[in-house]
Amino acid sequence: MKYIDLHTHSTCSDGTFTPSELAAYTAKKGLAAFALTDHDTTDGLSEAAETARKYNIEFVPGIEFSTEYQGHDIHIVGLDIDPFQEELAAKLRSFRQNRDSRNEEMIRLLQTVGGFDITLEDLRSAYGKGTVLTRAHFGRWLFEHGFVKSISEAFDRYLGDGCPCFVSKKRTRPETAIRLILAAGGIPILAHPLLYQLSPDELETLVRQLKEAGLQGIEAIYSSNTGMDESNMRRLARRLDLKISGGSDFHGKNKPLIDLGSGRGNLKIPYEILQNLRQSDISKTSV
Repeated sequence: MKYIDLHTHSTCSDGTFTPSELAAYTAKKGLAAFALTDHDTTDGLSEAAETARKYNIEFVPGIEFSTEYQGHDIHIVGLDIDPFQEELAAKLRSFRQNRDSRNEEMIRLLQTVGGFDITLEDLRSAYGKGTVLTRAHFGRWLFEHGFVKSISEAFDRYLGDGCPCFVSKKRTRPETAIRLILAAGGIPILAHPLLYQLSPDELETLVRQLKEAGLQGIEAIYSSNTGMDESNMRRLARRLDLKISGGSDFHGKNKPLIDLGSGRGNLKIPYEILQNLRQSDISKTSV
């Protein structure tokens, strides 16, 4: 049986493994394939693909869009995308400009409200000049420099939603993310559907709306699933004629309890999941 991981992150967003390190770790873990799905960026895909070839591992170019739906932060994963597709590339450039402005404002607040001696150059020097800086990097820097006792404390006191140094980011709609993924030849997937604090009826309403926009699958196999979670998401997928996907949501040291390919220890995503996602007829039975 061959196993895979279709949801991972690198230093190009909020992970701690470089794309090359992630590919090498995939080989070490004995996985047959993996997708790099960094947040709102495709910057690491070429590097990851090159290293994956050296290890004879199948690479799935991907992305994870952060979107907003009725006040909820909804994530849409795109698999098998063309990162050079013109509309997608233009939208990602716009996202980066918005992120840069947000980061500058958070730095100002950390300096003035928090009283911290921190600059954007400090963060770029610490985590790489090409890294897409996120709140996870801010929290990690505060922790590593002794300003807080944990990254969680950094979010609880300064960076979390509603905290003194929080700056909201401009988000797109999930339907827009789906359209961009489809235009780039990709497969749009609703990521970790049980993390959005939606009731079963609310979740089904969301999934039905997204299916009308072109959604092709649900991430039913996920690291934080417990009890009947996976079975419930599989039933939802069957009911709505959608496929299933699976991923650990690996971030390296930023999510130390989640390992590549195995999640919290019992995650297994068979290769057939990827094969089924790539079939053109999305009405076929999910693996």
